[in-house]
Amino acid sequence: MANMSQQKVAIPEQAPEVRNKNFEEVAQGYTADMAREEAARCLGCKASPCIAGCPVNVPIPEFIKEIAAGNFDEAYRILTSENRLPAICGRVCPQETQCEELCLRGKKGEPVAIGRLERFAADEWMRAHEPVVPEIPKNGTKMAVVGSGPAGITCAGELAQLGYSVTLFEALHAPGGVLMYGIPEFRLPKSIVRREIDSIRRLGVEIICNVIVGRSITIDELLAEGYAGVFVGSGAGLPSFLNIEGENLNGVYSANEFLTRSNLMRAYEFPKSPTPLRVGKRVAVVGGGNVAMDAARTAKRLGAAEVYIVYRRSETELPARAEEVHHAKEEGIIFKLLNNPVAIHGESGWVTDMECMEMTLGEPDASGRRRPITKAGSNFTIPLDTVVIAIGQSPNPLIRQTTPGLAVESWGGIIVNEETLETSKKGVYAGGDAVTGAATVILAMGAGKKAARALHTARFAKQT
Repeated sequence: MANMSQQKVAIPEQAPEVRNKNFEEVAQGYTADMAREEAARCLGCKASPCIAGCPVNVPIPEFIKEIAAGNFDEAYRILTSENRLPAICGRVCPQETQCEELCLRGKKGEPVAIGRLERFAADEWMRAHEPVVPEIPKNGTKMAVVGSGPAGITCAGELAQLGYSVTLFEALHAPGGVLMYGIPEFRLPKSIVRREIDSIRRLGVEIICNVIVGRSITIDELLAEGYAGVFVGSGAGLPSFLNIEGENLNGVYSANEFLTRSNLMRAYEFPKSPTPLRVGKRVAVVGGGNVAMDAARTAKRLGAAEVYIVYRRSETELPARAEEVHHAKEEGIIFKLLNNPVAIHGESGWVTDMECMEMTLGEPDASGRRRPITKAGSNFTIPLDTVVIAIGQSPNPLIRQTTPGLAVESWGGIIVNEETLETSKKGVYAGGDAVTGAATVILAMGAGKKAARALHTARFAKQT
């Protein structure tokens, strides 16, 4: 029987006053009964507008129908026919601006909780089944993938499924890219990421860590070693800064460094392991995106008594997901909106406070958001021990600097053919944040999938 409730089935969560002191996952996931109840809200409409909102074209009504019927294995099979990382996407994708935004149930009430159901299907499969090593005949062709984030993992998995011998190169000591170093444990447990990466290994993908493409080996050298094609999914790991006084003081981090120290260097296990982060009692995170929310909520869990989000626009313009803002507020993060830093001060080389100015909003700028304007004479200071700058990232320049013939945008993104994702250098394809700048996990996955198909097509074109 259809469930015509206008509200989603609520997902169990840790209480805010408990979770802001630990790194365990905030949302606990649906039970089987909850999943079936929520799946029964799906109308199974013929037009299926939700699919158009999914960058990897998951047949959403089909897998949800199977959950409603209790056929969880079949739901997972349908889901993974198009999405190689469902346990991850179900946790971190912005469904509210993609598939769920187009759900017809959202016209009168809340849309179907597609993300929560995706997570359930993946978690239930992994709980009930042992990993399987598929037998895939090799086609005798080698492919190289640079970067083991969502774009690289997806491209590597798709190519391996097609029979290619795939080598994936990762600069850090653990594969996973932003999934491992950028997203906190309480949003995306590292065990989930490792499990998904292991599934790529079982397809035959060789993952080599501690290899910096552009230093350890170049793109041209990979091509010379016999790789038929190279996919660059190296992400956007170069942080942006404010270019104000005091950014070189001890206690000032980029969000990239702050989250990497917490995630890959396991500050979240403190005091079981020595912490590689010193946060002190007062922390300010500058920025209003998901990364800023992640950094602020991480600082709170690492023991900071006061954590501020300092953002130069109003709450209406906050780019972070509404869910992340909601969780941050519940956990005691203090929002200082319509404020902008102008200097960071310190003593003996360490941060002591941050000077800010109040802002008002003028006419919309090129981004479509109202332009922030400083209010003269509104300067004030916030006493601080730590400042985290979370105002965006761009692609690392190393690959473009060491790859002759690779065309890039003025801001550093690799230029690609929109249809195939091939770059200006023959045999080299690129996708994800290395092309678009910092975006979402699912968009990067869509690019990896698209590039894999284009590489496959190009290989056959050479043989005919």
